[in-house]
Amino acid sequence: MIVYHGGIAVIESPQILRQEVGRDFGAAFYTTDIRDQAERWARRKALVAGRKNDQAILPVVNEYEFALEAARKSLKIHRFEGSSPEWLDLVLQCRANAAFRHPFDIVIGNIANDNVGETVSYVQQGIMRKEDALERLKFEKLNNQIAFCTESALEFLRFKSHFTNREATND
Repeated sequence: MIVYHGGIAVIESPQILRQEVGRDFGAAFYTTDIRDQAERWARRKALVAGRKNDQAILPVVNEYEFALEAARKSLKIHRFEGSSPEWLDLVLQCRANAAFRHPFDIVIGNIANDNVGETVSYVQQGIMRKEDALERLKFEKLNNQIAFCTESALEFLRFKSHFTNREATND
């Protein structure tokens, strides 16, 4: 299975990012099997980095081979189908507590993008009930993410290539 990671650097040896808070599935190396989604994320990261440094930064999309079938034999993989109560609970726990650790090596599921993230924050703040949030999320176009949450999980990723795209800097 081919997966992508969008950012501003070539990453031949992925690492788990532990210091970032607000991640849907906690500390992990995040990928997607949707190339367009990785390209959009890379453009966004490049734009933010460019503003901080007051210079143009090129987006970079890294491409990996993910040995999913082999990983299934030795790792604990959890796949969420849609925006379920279980998915929402995990996202809420991970976003509220950077030290929270779930028992999975790899988590596959929806990404709480800007609109979804807003709904999740309403639940976190007590403004919206979980049931109402899940109903609202039925109308959102959700992308996916594959989070590699342990060092063991990263062993099933093999760097293939990367690409930068000057055209990708324009939305």
